[in-house]
Amino acid sequence: MNEIIKSIYERKSVRAYEDRPIPEEMKQVILEAAAQAPTAGCQQLYTILDITDQKVKEALVDTCDHQPFIAKAPLVLIFCADCKKWYDAFWEAGSEPRKPDVGDLMLAVSDAVIAAQNAVVAAESFGIGSCYIGDIIENYEEQRRLLQLPEYVFPAAMLVFGWPTKQQMQRPKPQRVDQKYIVHENTYRNMDGNELRDMFAGHCNNRSFEDWMMAFCKRKYNSDFSKEMSRSVHKYLEQYAEGEE
Repeated sequence: MNEIIKSIYERKSVRAYEDRPIPEEMKQVILEAAAQAPTAGCQQLYTILDITDQKVKEALVDTCDHQPFIAKAPLVLIFCADCKKWYDAFWEAGSEPRKPDVGDLMLAVSDAVIAAQNAVVAAESFGIGSCYIGDIIENYEEQRRLLQLPEYVFPAAMLVFGWPTKQQMQRPKPQRVDQKYIVHENTYRNMDGNELRDMFAGHCNNRSFEDWMMAFCKRKYNSDFSKEMSRSVHKYLEQYAEGEE
């Protein structure tokens, strides 16, 4: 197994960091690695917000479901799906572009997330841990105000980086399900109840499938933060609905 594959296999989320900065030269390599990611039509349909203001980090703790480790991370990056800059550039050149639509947003989200994962891989190569913060897409009004997000700019992914503590390095990586459940050949295949039970058996440990699944559904899927996430995404989508002609 080569070093790149080994790094990808071993990488896990890191939420506790040593109290030391990430050198500027390493930070620049991480950012450049993100920019070198595959991108639709070489458009780079994203803008990366480098959060250096400690007050903004502390505000993100609250707007991202009250996670204190965000404020302690030496590097915080928000990858925004950006449908605005090309739209503005088209007008600048004298074109008459249609308004951005949901297809443009989906393409930009893909670009942003691919770039984010390149940053993760680059950081991991230095021994720098990372954690995705999905809650960045919650609290539409607060996030737009805090980050000064204009129309057609969506915070698709947030990453925090830092040097992992010894405890974090020794923490076992959560088990992934067997590949046969996530790779379907040629067409999608619905799984029956027995397959679903087998797929999640490694997650349930000593609990029954019903007990573990009902608890997870309550804690995650049916949670207030999940409902807030959907509300906020609907608000972002309204910008594109208003653009329909």
